[in-house]
This record gives sequence, C-alpha cells and structure tokens, in this order.
Amino acid sequence: MCSNVTLKITDECINCGACEEVCPTQAIVEDGEAMLRIIDPARCTECVGFYERHMCQIECPVECCLPDPEHPETREQLLEKARLLFPGREFGAGPAIGT
Repeated sequence: MCSNVTLKITDECINCGACEEVCPTQAIVEDGEAMLRIIDPARCTECVGFYERHMCQIECPVECCLPDPEHPETREQLLEKARLLFPGREFGAGPAIGT
C-alpha cells in the first residue's frame, strides 16, 4: 500500500498562483494575512482520483509544494476524500502517485 502525505506550500512561495489554477479540488487558497498560498489538508487529495501526478508540484516554478509529514494519509483515504468532496462523480482506482 502506498503511504502518502498531504502537500504543503513552503515559505519559498512567490505567490504566483500557478498551483492554485491547476488544483482539481480547490485546496489551494491565498492566505490574506501572510500573502501566501496555503493548501487546505481537508481538501487536498494529492490529485488522487484526478491525475497521476501532483499538479501543484508540476506547475510550481520554485518547487515549494512539498509533502507535509504532519498529514499522513493512505491512497484509499485520499480517494475517499475525493468522493466526499465530489459526490456523484466516479473515481477509478488508477495508478498510485509515486509508484
């Protein structure tokens, strides 16, 4: 079983918004106080159920979307989260990210 962790955005973020535009679950939002983007772990599925790779990591020009060890989740948990966020949508098993 593939063990995953939700992603986080580090302080190296240049606030360009590239990650926010590609997030399929709208988990990335701007933190008005810090003027940086943050990833909501309650909405982040690591793109499981949508893409085979982490889209925020692909699009980030400064590589600041990194794993957050504070939020470990299995692939099955991430897929269930996607189902809860998007009821009625079919999610296939698909390949595990990082395998």
